Amino acid sequence: MGLLLYNIFLLLYIAGARLASLWNKKAAQWVKGRKGNLLPASFGSGQDQTVWMHCASLGEFEQGRPLLEAIRSAYPSCKIILTFFSPSGYEIRKNYTGADKILYLPMDNPVQSKKFIDAINPTLVLWVKYEYWYYYLQALAKKNIPVLLVSGIFRESQPFFKWYGGFWKTILGSFEHLFVQTASSKALLTSIKVHENITVTGDTRFDRVVAIAEQWESPGEMLQQFCKDHPVVVAGSTWEEDEEELIHYAKTYPHIRFIFAPHEISRERIADLQKEFPEGILYSSLMNRQSGTVINSNILIIDNIGMLSRLYKCATIAYVGGGFNQSGIHNILEAAVYGKPVIFGPVYEKFAEARELVERQGAFSFTTALELEALLNKLLSNSILLKETGFIAKEYVYSNRGATNKIMDHIQRKRLLTN
Repeated sequence: MGLLLYNIFLLLYIAGARLASLWNKKAAQWVKGRKGNLLPASFGSGQDQTVWMHCASLGEFEQGRPLLEAIRSAYPSCKIILTFFSPSGYEIRKNYTGADKILYLPMDNPVQSKKFIDAINPTLVLWVKYEYWYYYLQALAKKNIPVLLVSGIFRESQPFFKWYGGFWKTILGSFEHLFVQTASSKALLTSIKVHENITVTGDTRFDRVVAIAEQWESPGEMLQQFCKDHPVVVAGSTWEEDEEELIHYAKTYPHIRFIFAPHEISRERIADLQKEFPEGILYSSLMNRQSGTVINSNILIIDNIGMLSRLYKCATIAYVGGGFNQSGIHNILEAAVYGKPVIFGPVYEKFAEARELVERQGAFSFTTALELEALLNKLLSNSILLKETGFIAKEYVYSNRGATNKIMDHIQRKRLLTN
């Protein structure tokens, strides 16, 4: 019964994506990308080992990236293939130089999954955080190809732990080892009698954000001039609901500089911010100004992708978006690693790092614009509190490093990439 429902889900998903592609850009990319998913016939041949990492989207790629780069360093002759399910991952990282081939994952079915695995002929497979595609995992298991789950996270709401979860539980048996983020994830797996091959490693994102922070490069002289001698609020990965909470405050306190980096940078989203802040400056425009030019606006709107993790270092306080969406907040570790207090909306409970930082008072959540105003004023008016909360945030990130090394130790100890 479980397999039947799974097959129905696959058919409905494909039909829905094709229909939505008629008007939705992301859906169109999803469909078009899979039509051009071509591999050279010789890709999986020869004596070289091949590592395949699969990520749902951009966030999961950043999570798996430290491990992928550690493998590249330790096994330079390995071929690396990287797949994404979502356009928001593929389109941004399709030119990533750390992989030999970057593709959309073909949709799961008995024929395509076997054909794809035969084509890439992987020695080792790494799936990041979640996504459990049945036919792919079954085909890998039949060929005795080891699959590792990297930075897995499990919650009671997932189908594995429901009365109907038998089908999903069988999927877990396809993994050679489950590297999970939290002890609670391991406890949940144990509750359904998945006892073996589970290791609590923590989250590889900690390793990634530390690496970014320690290799920090300035986003540009003009941006530093924009921030100079002002308190700065960097609002990263924001949605409209986040911006609505900040608009009044940004207009009320012109001495504070605000940098808005929306989660999506479509023309419509940028235009919406420009409508709210007619005097706001686009980052692309700021970079074309001559050094020393007087900057009269307190609003900077980022209209490109890929620099947010560097921007947070310029912040006095970081606001991380997503906390008013059902899916929840975006990556708060990118800001916390620089020793910045982090603020976000109320939807954060499923993120362990957010819960723990709130408990330690290195991060703060709010519900209304009035609460946000009071919180910002409290932090900005108390330099000692500001420094203490930033220290807590940074210390939390650095104390949780090491997941990548633990997984690499397993790969080397088990000789998973040794002929």
